[in-house]
Amino acid sequence: MMPPVGCCAVDTGTGRVGIVTGQDGPYVRLRPYGGGPEWDVAPDRVRPATLAERLSAATAYANARSRGEVP
Repeated sequence: MMPPVGCCAVDTGTGRVGIVTGQDGPYVRLRPYGGGPEWDVAPDRVRPATLAERLSAATAYANARSRGEVP
């Protein structure tokens, strides 16, 4: 089952946290927290992100933005 669009999810194969943007054929599409290129993940490798994972992703993005690494 695909997580809802807009939900924060984890690619369990890589550990990356992303926002669900939709479905592309049999795959779930994720976009990195804060933006960037999307990637495809098999539905059995996606799970909802925990609160700690969401906070960690948000903190990493805020830190990178403050260093000027992302717009």
